[in-house]
Amino acid sequence: MSEKVLIKDKVTLTVTEAAAYSNIGINKLESLLRNPRCPFVLYVGKKKLVKRKEFEKFISDNTEI
Repeated sequence: MSEKVLIKDKVTLTVTEAAAYSNIGINKLESLLRNPRCPFVLYVGKKKLVKRKEFEKFISDNTEI
């Protein structure tokens, strides 16, 4: 049986979850994640995940993306 984990309880998010969570488009998120200095990307093989807490801090610290 798989349990549903709430986004607020996850450490990492998929790009789709991060887009829904932040109301930022998937294309814009993908663009941000491609930046070599992106502070909230986590690579698991070829898969890109978003570190939720770092992503929240990034959003809080920036007024424009």
